[in-house]
Amino acid sequence: MMTDLVSDMLTRIRNAGRAGHSEVLCPASKLKLGIIKVLTEEGYLDSVEEVTGADGHPTLRIKLRPGQSGATIIDGLRRVSRPSRRVYVGARDVPKVRNGLGVAVLSTSRGVLSDRAAREQNLGGELLCEVW
Repeated sequence: MMTDLVSDMLTRIRNAGRAGHSEVLCPASKLKLGIIKVLTEEGYLDSVEEVTGADGHPTLRIKLRPGQSGATIIDGLRRVSRPSRRVYVGARDVPKVRNGLGVAVLSTSRGVLSDRAAREQNLGGELLCEVW
C-alpha cells in the first residue's frame, strides 16, 4: 500500500523523464496539483490538466518540458519532508537550491509556494521537495 503519494508522483516524473516520455499520468490530489503548478510556473514542466481516468477517478496528465538532448529539463528531484520525518523551515531559513538554480516547494499557510515566493511573502512552512 502506498503511503507517500507525493513521493510517488515525483518518482513517476523522474522515471518518465529518464525514459524520454513526453507526458506522465498520476492520481490527482490538491497537494499534487499545487506542486505541479509551482513547477509549471518555474518552467520545469510544460502543462498539467486534470482528466477522468478509466476507473472514474481524477488523474493528472503532466506534460514534461523537453531539454536540448531530448530528455527533460529536470536534472534531479528530491523529496525532503516525508511522512516519517516532517521538515519545517521558518521564513528566514527557506533554503536556496543549488545556489538559486533550482527551486524548493513549500506548503505554507497561503498554499503551495516556491522558495522565491515564500521569501517574498516572508513565509515559512513544510519543505516538500527540491527540483533542479
